Amino acid sequence: MQEFIAFNEQRAEIYWWMSSLMARELTAEDLEQYHGGDMYTFLSGLGMTEELKQPVENFREAINRLKTREDTQLELAADFCGLFLSTPKSGALPYASMYVGDSGLLNDKPAQEMHDWMEKYDIAQRKEFNEPADHLAVELDFMGNLIIMANQQQDEAKAEEIMQAQHSFISTMLMNWLPAFAKDCNERDKFGFYAAAVNLLLAFCKLDTAFLAAEEQ
Repeated sequence: MQEFIAFNEQRAEIYWWMSSLMARELTAEDLEQYHGGDMYTFLSGLGMTEELKQPVENFREAINRLKTREDTQLELAADFCGLFLSTPKSGALPYASMYVGDSGLLNDKPAQEMHDWMEKYDIAQRKEFNEPADHLAVELDFMGNLIIMANQQQDEAKAEEIMQAQHSFISTMLMNWLPAFAKDCNERDKFGFYAAAVNLLLAFCKLDTAFLAAEEQ
């Protein structure tokens, strides 16, 4: 049981890490951490899984390219804004509504569905992050919290129910638009740091979906 709890904690950590990466531009202090030993160890651990080996290696290469990029923090912030804070024609807007909504506008049906998920499990969006509920960072943060919620259950049936909810959430709220979002990132992120990160996220979500499906059998 303790191994299962520890494994879930690692899953949550990955979702929370990617949530923070998608939520705001990286600071100079953040970049120092990306070049540090802890990040190297973290990525090495991820890369030991065969399905993540190549995406991890690609992301490592993107991190290494940052070392020789002039004005790294400013240029990476410009990449973030150009991709995630621009227009659908030039960027890759990180909202489910832009990909699976009916109108092609923000705050479409996926945002309401996300509110329903948060209300059902009493998981609130961070107050300081003032974005529509279907922003990728919000969905990833929710997934991390849902994973920890399963760990906290004393009743095994309740824990299993929340594990099943994770499978439903990742299938219907993330994987229904994440591949198309990753495609846009690959096409429009010229430097490639965020594209590599999103490709790693997509590979991890595919792996996690398979894990959750196996848990239900």
